[in-house]
Amino acid sequence: MRISSFVSFFGFVLLIAGAYCPLLRPFGLFNMNLFKLSQPYGMVILLVAVMGILGTVLNRVQLVKLTAWLSLALVALLLLAAVLKVHTSFSFIPFKSIAGFFSRQIKFKWGWYLLFAGPVFALIGAFSTRQLSKGNNSVL
Repeated sequence: MRISSFVSFFGFVLLIAGAYCPLLRPFGLFNMNLFKLSQPYGMVILLVAVMGILGTVLNRVQLVKLTAWLSLALVALLLLAAVLKVHTSFSFIPFKSIAGFFSRQIKFKWGWYLLFAGPVFALIGAFSTRQLSKGNNSVL
């Protein structure tokens, strides 16, 4: 088995773990994870991560590369959607200073680091070519 397969596996597991971590904290009241932001989108990201794990276990390098790129694109699209939603969610308030104050009360949390680190590790593992040696090749 390739050493890079372990790195890819770790990246996809990190992506699944990041889906359950806090991503947004509106007004300091509660945390929102991936499923509270968008449950169907969260299921798609988890499905891609599970496909990546299966590709890693079955040693399908092309599937691992595809799912790693796809997961990175999905997470980047989710971040873009979250940023746009936060900045436009209070646009109905006619006073810009009040709308800006409310927008600043929605904080981005540490779960985004895990969501981005997972696909990055999966990509590093997918494009690395080192092999794990099957035995001790040293000569005595």
